[in-house]
Amino acid sequence: MNNQSPNQDRTVAALIHLSTFTQFFFPFGNFIFPLIFWTAKKKDPFVNEHGKQALNFQISLFLYAFFLIMIGIAGAIIIGLNMNFEGSFYINDHHQWIGNPLEAGPVIIYIMTMILLLLALFVLNLYAVVSATIRAGEGRLYQYPLTINFLNSREYQEPQEEPGSKEPDKAPE
Repeated sequence: MNNQSPNQDRTVAALIHLSTFTQFFFPFGNFIFPLIFWTAKKKDPFVNEHGKQALNFQISLFLYAFFLIMIGIAGAIIIGLNMNFEGSFYINDHHQWIGNPLEAGPVIIYIMTMILLLLALFVLNLYAVVSATIRAGEGRLYQYPLTINFLNSREYQEPQEEPGSKEPDKAPE
C-alpha cells in the first residue's frame, strides 16, 4: 500500500500552507489565497484536510492577535488613567510637559509585554507554516498548535503501513 498522497496533491497541500504568507503582501491574503487553493481541490481528502488545518490556524492566529491588541489597548488606558501625575506640570505656552519619566514605566512595560506576545505569535506562524509545508510535501498531515477547529477537520486519516510490510526482526544467532 502506498503511504503517501499523489505528488500533485502534495504540491497543492504545500501551496495552501505557503499561500498564507501572502498576508505580508495583501490584506487578508492568509485567508483568501489558501481558500482559493483549497476550494480548487477540496474533493481530495488529503488536500481538504490540509486546507482546513491551514485556515483554522490562520483564523485562530487572527483572533489571538485581535484579542491581544484589544487587551493591550484597554490595559494601557486603565494603567494610564490610574497614574499619578501630581508633581508634573506644564511650562510655557507651548505645553511642554516636565515631570518624572518613570511615571510612564508601567504603561511602557505593559505595552512591551503585549508587543512581545504579538511577536511570539508571528514567530509561531512562521515556524508552524514552514513545518506544515514540509509535512505536506512529504505526504503527511500536520496538526497546527493552538488551533481552534472552526472547520471540522481530522476526517482524513493517514494511510497506515500494511502489517507485513516491515522486515521482521532477526533473532540473535
